[in-house]
Amino acid sequence: MLSDAELSSIADRLAAVSGMVGVTLGGSRARGSALPGSDVDLGLYYRGGLDIEVLGALARELSGPRTEVTAIGEWGPRVNGGGWLTIGGQAVDWIYRDLDEVDACWRRASRGDVVLHVQSGHPAGFPDWAYAGELASAVLLADPTGELAARRAEMSHYPPALAQAQQRGLWEADFCVRIARKAVGRTDAAYIAGCLFRAVVVCVHALHGAAGVWVTNEKGAVASAARLPGCPTDFEGRVQALMGGVGTAAAELARTIDAAAAVVAEVKAALGEVSALGRVEQ
Repeated sequence: MLSDAELSSIADRLAAVSGMVGVTLGGSRARGSALPGSDVDLGLYYRGGLDIEVLGALARELSGPRTEVTAIGEWGPRVNGGGWLTIGGQAVDWIYRDLDEVDACWRRASRGDVVLHVQSGHPAGFPDWAYAGELASAVLLADPTGELAARRAEMSHYPPALAQAQQRGLWEADFCVRIARKAVGRTDAAYIAGCLFRAVVVCVHALHGAAGVWVTNEKGAVASAARLPGCPTDFEGRVQALMGGVGTAAAELARTIDAAAAVVAEVKAALGEVSALGRVEQ
């Protein structure tokens, strides 16, 4: 595993690339839950553009002559580029983050706009507020101007308007369950599974918002929600069971949808209790 000193050295060299504002450590390493084989996620925050040629040369120096970094926008509109490196035998992901876009997304989140974007790797959509959640939970490795630290301090407080909008948005979870029922007669298990996954993600976002805890993608989000105050009993087990056993016959599909409807109903009831407590955590 790369040492903290090695990561700091890499970050300092990245910060010297033209256009770079700062570098953060994210993912499991930042949370303190990394395993020996876990990837290291580095957020490369830039403004206006990056010197891709210099960045690529640095990547090849650190990771080998065949290593490449992408142009800005090559991976999609939100996770908009980076590189997959191997340094000292460990996988290290460089992930671009446009700081001006981070600021714009933060403004939308602060006023309660619930926005999700189509993005590869995010089957339920990339949430606008993911940028804020990433920065709020990251470890700052290089921040020569202090800009990232200032934003991190601001973004450590979950916007009440966003939390309220996410709870109001639970109508969509109900809607997803209802439209899933319409596909039972056709035994369209694939469509039903998609509807129920979307319903679960809406519930997960609302639960995190009510608790004032950032969630940035779908991976691990169900388990994270299950640890929150006021979450329905055995939320994780029930969700994993229904998603893992959707079924193919009409009777099986109907039972799965019933189970999903029960989970959604309990989430709505639980959120009323969490809201009444006024609990906001980070």
